[in-house]
Amino acid sequence: MKKFKFFLIFIFFFSPTNFVFAEGSVAFIDVQYIMENSLAGQSLKKQLEIIHKKNLKEFKQKEDNLKKKENEILKKKNVLSKEDFQKEIADLRNDVKNYNTERNEKINSLTKKRLELMEKILKVLSPILTEYSQEKNISIVMDKKYIIVGKTELNLTEDILKLLNNKIKKININ
Repeated sequence: MKKFKFFLIFIFFFSPTNFVFAEGSVAFIDVQYIMENSLAGQSLKKQLEIIHKKNLKEFKQKEDNLKKKENEILKKKNVLSKEDFQKEIADLRNDVKNYNTERNEKINSLTKKRLELMEKILKVLSPILTEYSQEKNISIVMDKKYIIVGKTELNLTEDILKLLNNKIKKININ
């Protein structure tokens, strides 16, 4: 019985193993690079920057108005009764609170819009990747950020970028 166990272990460890080779291959793309350098991504970035600058200008103007209102209240401090002064301070605090709420809503709205539009680009990119991988017999296409080391020949970013630029040139925010 001991010899039989030894024989099974020997066969198990020293028997020739069959290696299975996949017929497809693995490749990767840099999705961040594609988002930043594609025509649609650049268009999106420019439009979002315009909206952001417009929002910053509005925020600056409202902040200046609030500071002016605060200074006017402080100038009236000795002239106004205590109740009137407290009322004006409460109004100012309410205005500041409204300003902060509005500012956060605009920032969150812009961020949400940015994510939605990037998702739109990814929806266009997905069929391109599927078609390209079928043509080139590629089994897996991964994002570069998940790759530690890879051959540069496996990087399909430039090819996919060209295909995406041919498919979609511009993303409209509105």
